[in-house]
Amino acid sequence: MEVIHHNMHIVLAASVGFFLILLALIAHKRLRHTEQCLIPQGKATSSTIFEVIVEFVLTLMEGMLGDKAPKYFPLIGALFIYILTCNLIGLIPGLAPPTDNINTNAACAVLVFIYYNYLGIKEQGFVNYMKHFMGPIIWLAPLMFAIELISHLVRPMSLSVRLFGNMTGDHMVLGVFSQLTPVIVPVIFMGLGLFISLIQAFVFSLLSIVYISLATETSSHH
Repeated sequence: MEVIHHNMHIVLAASVGFFLILLALIAHKRLRHTEQCLIPQGKATSSTIFEVIVEFVLTLMEGMLGDKAPKYFPLIGALFIYILTCNLIGLIPGLAPPTDNINTNAACAVLVFIYYNYLGIKEQGFVNYMKHFMGPIIWLAPLMFAIELISHLVRPMSLSVRLFGNMTGDHMVLGVFSQLTPVIVPVIFMGLGLFISLIQAFVFSLLSIVYISLATETSSHH
C-alpha cells in the first residue's frame, strides 16, 4: 500500500504540473491579443483566474520587495499556484493532495532555498553574502556563523513539515467526517479545507518572499 500511495503522489504531482502548463498556454494565447483583454469576460476562464492570482501575489510581493517584486515574481507566483492546486486536489473524494507527501513539499522548499541563496550571492558577491552570517562582532563570528548556518539549513525542513502537517491533518479530518456523515457535514469541512488550502499556499509563498527579501536587502548593510 505504501508503494501504491507513493506512486499516486508522483502521478498527481506531475499531473498538476502538466495541467497548469496547459492552462497557462491557453491563457497566454488570449493574452497575446491585447484588444480582447481590455473587454472583461462574463465568465471565469483560465486567463481571468490567472489574472486574479497574479494580482494578489504581486501585490503581496510589492508590499515586501517594492520595485524588485516583478523580478522575483515568476518563481513565487508559480509556487503559489502549484501548491494551491495540489492542496485543492485533496477536496476531491478519493484523492489525496500531493502536498500531504513530504517529498513534494521538500522539492519546493529546496528550490526556494537554492534560489534565495543564489540571489544573495549574485547581488552581494560571495564574500559579502557570507559576512552577514558572521554578525557585527568579530570575536563572535564563529558562533554566529554556526547559528546562522543551522538557521538557514532548517528553513527548507520548516517549510516542508509545516505544509505536510497541515495538509495531512486536513485530509484526514475530511475523510473521517465524510465516512461518518456523508451528506451535510462534509460540505462544511470542504469549505474549511478550501480555506486551509489557500492559507497554506499563502504561508509558503510569504515565507519564501521573506527569505528572498532578507537575502537581497542585506547588501545595504555592508
